[in-house]
Amino acid sequence: MGGLIHRNFDQPDETRPFEAGTGRLDLVSTEGGAVGRAVFEPGWRWSLHIKPLAGTDSCQSAHTGYVVSGRMKLVMDDGESADLGPGEFIRIAPGHDAWVLGDEPCVVLDWTGYGDYAKPDAG
Repeated sequence: MGGLIHRNFDQPDETRPFEAGTGRLDLVSTEGGAVGRAVFEPGWRWSLHIKPLAGTDSCQSAHTGYVVSGRMKLVMDDGESADLGPGEFIRIAPGHDAWVLGDEPCVVLDWTGYGDYAKPDAG
């Protein structure tokens, strides 16, 4: 393998559409694992659109990422919450719900939590 890797999310290795047309996850595979770009459409909510696939009460994926555009509300199982927006780095532990705020899609890049995201029984 060479010293340079470059990939384009517009030509992903895999795309996982979310339920009811509420967005999608584009994945590129790397030696270090999958890197994802999620596009969450207005109206998307984890507990409505991913929970049925995951089979858990809250998202059990850990996320390390960057909010590219749009806004999202994140609420941890213990009640801690934050409104996330463009330019923000995020590190989110397992045990949370999230939903899009406003009428603009929320685009998030993630280096750790999307490999099994939006797959049945995966969180």
